[in-house]
Amino acid sequence: MKYLVTGAAGFIGSAVVEKLTASGVEVVGIDNINDYYDVNLKHARLARIEHDSFRFIEMDIADSAAMDKLFKDENFDKVIHLAAQAGVRYSLENPHAYADANLVGHLNVLEGCRHTKVKHLVYASSSSVYGLNAKTPFSTRDSVDHPVSLYAATKKSNELMAHSYSHLYDIPTTGLRFFTVYGSWGRPDMAPFIFTKKILDGEPIQINNNGDMWRDFTHVTDIIEGVVRIADVIPHRDNDWTVESGSPATSSAPYSVYNIGHGSPINLMEFVKTIELELGIEAKKNFRPMQPGDVYQTYADVEDLFEVTGYMPKVSVKEGVAEFVKWYCKFYNK
Repeated sequence: MKYLVTGAAGFIGSAVVEKLTASGVEVVGIDNINDYYDVNLKHARLARIEHDSFRFIEMDIADSAAMDKLFKDENFDKVIHLAAQAGVRYSLENPHAYADANLVGHLNVLEGCRHTKVKHLVYASSSSVYGLNAKTPFSTRDSVDHPVSLYAATKKSNELMAHSYSHLYDIPTTGLRFFTVYGSWGRPDMAPFIFTKKILDGEPIQINNNGDMWRDFTHVTDIIEGVVRIADVIPHRDNDWTVESGSPATSSAPYSVYNIGHGSPINLMEFVKTIELELGIEAKKNFRPMQPGDVYQTYADVEDLFEVTGYMPKVSVKEGVAEFVKWYCKFYNK
């Protein structure tokens, strides 16, 4: 069994590679090592996951010719596609980066799967697709037609593109809507990382919507367990499915979408307090209104994923924050 993991130098991608190689499968990982955040962290992740059954190739998924050659040369059995331009706020500043990575890059992955008959494509979507939805918990049965950021719009587009390829070319595809992933080796642009750094440096942290926000914080070890499990659950055609009666997360095509989160949102101020207690330092806080592209709450209904994989998040926020803070202080010598 040979896997391709895109975004292999990333937070989730590197952890997926580590999990897969530990199970004995062959993995090829690609990443363009862009400078959206500190490339030293990306190289450190790659150094950590070195393994006899893992090969890394520096490559941009938006490079159509290189991606075509990669798929034809390697003949992958399964693909876990995690490479993307991440970040809600950055999409307000640099929208073209999202078109290149999240639309063109995703298309190149789909084309590679199409022409080499990959057995299953698992790809990263996002909880951001729920946009203006107010009903909670967020369910994959809900409409996601009103994103509030370009990033979210590209992730919704990824799901639509995947469905068209599943329908036209019989490619089994599964999209995973990630909910606020955190933990060791995490991204510096995300709240847990930003809060920890600023508290340790004695700088004020920005509290959006005056602290009245909720997030379904999910530890990376729980996420990785779900990703690897779902790779073995290959969707099939269902000729009895109809648009009128079926869930939008399924189809007559071999296509599925799942939420992957903790299923228990935490108030932002409670999360900050947990970091403060772990560090033994009270944060300096600047309260401000809701920011463009932000949403009030994320809350995952993960029942569908549990039914097909047995996925059940185990890491509490207290345990997860302790794990992250311990890693951060060691990695940055704090």
